[in-house]
Amino acid sequence: MRSSANKTRIIVIATPVKILVILCYSYCIRIAEDLDCWCLLPHYSALWDEIMAGHSQFANIKHRKGAQDAKRSKLFTKLRKEIIVAARSGSPSPEFNPRLRAAIASAKAENLPKDRIEAAIKSAQGSAADDSYEEVTYEGYGPGGTAIVVQALSNNRNRTAGELRHIFTRHGGKIGERGCITYLFDHVGLIVYSADQVESFDALFDESTSMGAIDLEEHGEGEDRVFNVICNVEDFGKIRDGLYEKFSDGVVARLSWRPKQRVKPSSDDACAKLISFLEDLEDNDDVQYVEGDFEL
Repeated sequence: MRSSANKTRIIVIATPVKILVILCYSYCIRIAEDLDCWCLLPHYSALWDEIMAGHSQFANIKHRKGAQDAKRSKLFTKLRKEIIVAARSGSPSPEFNPRLRAAIASAKAENLPKDRIEAAIKSAQGSAADDSYEEVTYEGYGPGGTAIVVQALSNNRNRTAGELRHIFTRHGGKIGERGCITYLFDHVGLIVYSADQVESFDALFDESTSMGAIDLEEHGEGEDRVFNVICNVEDFGKIRDGLYEKFSDGVVARLSWRPKQRVKPSSDDACAKLISFLEDLEDNDDVQYVEGDFEL
């Protein structure tokens, strides 16, 4: 005798294979009801759990991919801005514009499509208000009193200042007046090469120091290994162009703020708060670079 309480209806939006499995599972329930033989169901129940677990895993993967795509889209937006500003700062031809050449090298290193690079250069020759960016520097204190310098490209200073002030405040920090932080830093030239762009650390060291570089730093491992050439601001153009002749363009070539002393977060919790703060800054479309006196 059938009990209406045991009748089951399943409504799911799924792939064709899952729909077939769902229908089979529903059919098995009806057979079990007719034969009063519910011992058959555990096997099918396990199959159902496995199918739905796979669906959940797929959803998680899809969510992660969506987050990665959004992050990459923001990076591409920032690279496009730098290309536009660089192209407007001099010749639209990379051959005669070192900053544009460096911006294109950075974009290529991040796999920005060629057509988007060309479109950004073309956009720089127009007069669209949305593409009228200016370079702005913000200074302040992050979580735990960390000294922070933010370099931004903005087409609306009021909007950018408001957004950054909100990020600083939310993380227990504060944006300060101009000059409140930069005395803790040296203003230097920064030229970055990936390890596969040069013969060796020693080769880059010899070439850069012979041109007047003051330091060469090595960071990362494997494919992420990079060399940072540090020089005085007045020597930046000469060294950048000299290294271009020897090794081609670096993946980064810009003026930077180098902390005179670095400080490690006082605890794991302080480190986590600082990382969260830096991620929020990086997530802002106008922020190009963040310098700080922290050591993670």
